[in-house]
Amino acid sequence: NHQSWVDILVLQHLLNRRIPLLKFFIKRELIWVPVMGLAWWALEFPFMRRHSEEYLQRHPEMRGKDQETTRRACARFSLIPTSVMSFLEGTRFTPAKHRRQGSPYRNLLKPKAGGLALALNAMGEKFRSILDVTIVYPGGPPTFWHFLCGRVERIVVRARSLPVPRELAAGDYAGDPAVREAFQQWVQSLWQDKDALIDALSAPVAAAREVR
Repeated sequence: NHQSWVDILVLQHLLNRRIPLLKFFIKRELIWVPVMGLAWWALEFPFMRRHSEEYLQRHPEMRGKDQETTRRACARFSLIPTSVMSFLEGTRFTPAKHRRQGSPYRNLLKPKAGGLALALNAMGEKFRSILDVTIVYPGGPPTFWHFLCGRVERIVVRARSLPVPRELAAGDYAGDPAVREAFQQWVQSLWQDKDALIDALSAPVAAAREVR
């Protein structure tokens, strides 16, 4: 679940030396971030271009470009030990986005299964497992500046290791509607569990606030 830029620092800190080097898909615009953009480029993080459906209708030749970028990245990832990270919501959670989407989840935006499916299709046989990570900020999602200033007092993280769904990884997500439906149902099941977990982790904090 994605709430803040701080999520990435939390993941890098907790998973460093516990799993292979963590790499993730980045919006193309972030290559211009001072220092970090150059570091991400040097480490061969895949940069993705996001286009609206209206743009793609006007420029159909751009459709599928991100999928090709993902395939090329996965081909490189398969050569050395690598961990591939993806925020399935595709963007940071905000109450406004939650309302606009009409998300059926209390604490999450709707998950997008396509990127994960493409990565698994490209090199699913090389993945050892899937780490399902849930992050909760009891004081509310912090800004990057608040984190740098030491204003984040507590962060709760839960991680579980899941087996790779080999039958889904081997299927044709793009071309087989049955595989696509099964994959989306699997992701939605993960999201239901995550939504309930966030409620459970947030409940003691909410109760304490009510008492005060």
